[in-house]
Amino acid sequence: ALPISWVQPWLPDLWRFAVSLSSLDDADDLVQDSLARAWVKRAVFDPSRGSARSWLLAIVADRARRRWLRRPKPVLPDAGPGEIAEPDAGRIDLRREIAALPQRQRATVYLHYYLDLPVSEVAQVLGCAEGTVKSTLYDARRALARRLEDDDG
Repeated sequence: ALPISWVQPWLPDLWRFAVSLSSLDDADDLVQDSLARAWVKRAVFDPSRGSARSWLLAIVADRARRRWLRRPKPVLPDAGPGEIAEPDAGRIDLRREIAALPQRQRATVYLHYYLDLPVSEVAQVLGCAEGTVKSTLYDARRALARRLEDDDG
């Protein structure tokens, strides 16, 4: 069973992770969908394979991935000059830069740096090898450095 006392300590992390994978508008639905899935799959939770937190975060990642695959890709209109507000010069918006990363890099950065999960737990959550997590973090840091350099120049 998944009593609320078992899930409640991780709700803020689940919600923040859901926001990082989707949007503020979709995060509540994504967490609710993930908790419903956790309830259905509760019998397969094995504490010897990882923590409840990692298991729940993995379900959020899986549900977000499934939603993303099913979602029709929007067609964005071409923006004319002056239609997009220019950011303040010299101001770094790291959240915006992280949000612009590919989904796997964004999820890996968020789990490791924001939720402070060790590489081994990030690998469990994302269902990949630890080496994949390390290389994804490396790629994300390089991409962020390039983007931040481009913003300066």
